[in-house]
Amino acid sequence: MDFLMSGLAACGACVFTNPLEVVKTRMQLQGELQAPGTYQRHYRNVFHAFFTIGKVDGLAALQKGLAPALLYQFLMNGIRLGTYGLAESRGYLHTTEGTLSPAHSAAAGALAGVMGAYLGSPIYMVKTHLQAQAASEIAVGHQYKHQGMFQALTEIGQKHGLVGLWRGALGSLPRVIIGSSTQLCTFSSTKDFLSQWEIFPPQSWKVALAAAMVSGIAVVLAMTPFDVASTRLYNQPTDSQGKGLMYRGILDALLQTARTEGIFGMYKGIGASYFRLGPHTILSLFFWDQLRFLYHKYTK
Repeated sequence: MDFLMSGLAACGACVFTNPLEVVKTRMQLQGELQAPGTYQRHYRNVFHAFFTIGKVDGLAALQKGLAPALLYQFLMNGIRLGTYGLAESRGYLHTTEGTLSPAHSAAAGALAGVMGAYLGSPIYMVKTHLQAQAASEIAVGHQYKHQGMFQALTEIGQKHGLVGLWRGALGSLPRVIIGSSTQLCTFSSTKDFLSQWEIFPPQSWKVALAAAMVSGIAVVLAMTPFDVASTRLYNQPTDSQGKGLMYRGILDALLQTARTEGIFGMYKGIGASYFRLGPHTILSLFFWDQLRFLYHKYTK
């Protein structure tokens, strides 16, 4: 039941935040491995990107890749939050004195995140390809010509087999480990702190909301460089063997980006990341917390 509630909570959040995921993907691929000022900036900021995509690609393009995004969120977060919730209810995250252990919490969050991300990696890769596809005048990054999620998965599977489907999976793990452990650890710690100090009434939805807001800021700062590298690893063109032509792995992607685009290149799309991750973190953790509360309330 924990797994189902976790997956549903993440899907609920995803419907609202997917347009920001499209904007984030495009901004992260803009000016890939090009020095600042040497390329045309189709997307100047989050709001300009929204307007440009809506105007050139049409409003429906802001929900590109929604099917794989929903499937990925259900798989990834169902496993991640479900496993974490299981560890929490079994008492693995608390010390012998009964207080929450930040180390146990971070480790459980990272392990749960890795499981979910690795299994859902082919879906995430296709989502990235679909969201990057654009009209030629505003196209950034390598352009795949997929018709949809199932067609893309079938084509990649037939051409490159399982290796091709899981291309970039290892490169996405640092992003997930850092994001997942930061998110769940800061969310649980902040919730504990707010409850102890009785800032809000007990069991109030405001506790979960405030904790999720703090968590969102921490995640964006820690995760963005790895998110940029992961997006580029997934979207790079491949040879006939299915190997990437631009980057050898996550470390190579980070080094090349830092060398050619500077430190700001590693934080490309941070505005979109914050506007997406903030509400996504808030909504998914808020829905998750409320679903669990209602489930326990009506099943006891």
